[in-house]
Amino acid sequence: MRLRWMTVCGLGVGLALTSVGAAGTMARKYAYELLDSYGNDSGWVAFTQKPGEPVKMHIELEAGRVGDHAVHIHENAVCDAPDFKGAGGHFNPDKKRHGWDNPMGHHNGDLPKNVTVGEDHTGEATFEMPAISLDPNAPNSIFANGGTSVVVHAKADDMKTDPTGNAGNRIACAVVKR
Repeated sequence: MRLRWMTVCGLGVGLALTSVGAAGTMARKYAYELLDSYGNDSGWVAFTQKPGEPVKMHIELEAGRVGDHAVHIHENAVCDAPDFKGAGGHFNPDKKRHGWDNPMGHHNGDLPKNVTVGEDHTGEATFEMPAISLDPNAPNSIFANGGTSVVVHAKADDMKTDPTGNAGNRIACAVVKR
């Protein structure tokens, strides 16, 4: 599956799909390649959404550093190596604070847990993301204003420290556009 996806998408290009389920409902699906600061493949991230359901985000990290890593959706569709600072801050159209453990609410682009990379240097996770949308007309759409990016950080997110969760440097990035 991974090689087929890479062949279809090519380096750094997203793949957009629309599929019809058994009940005839349309699901939006988008997949993007993650690249490290040297332009090397670091895995991929995919978003799916069925009508009336929250967005599901699946991420697979490859050749990563062993340990827990924060992953966030950032506000700009920019992945400028080597530090990915052009991605901006976390995607936050609801103007909340950082972290799922923050009593004042979390950024739209915050994930509920970290991604663990094992001794084989791979890791994967799937998340439900009720605070974002794949509908380009929704106020919390990850495609609004030209898109967003998904950034992998060197350290774990502590789930509470504003604005970044003490997640450390940005080590991989994917541009998210329609």
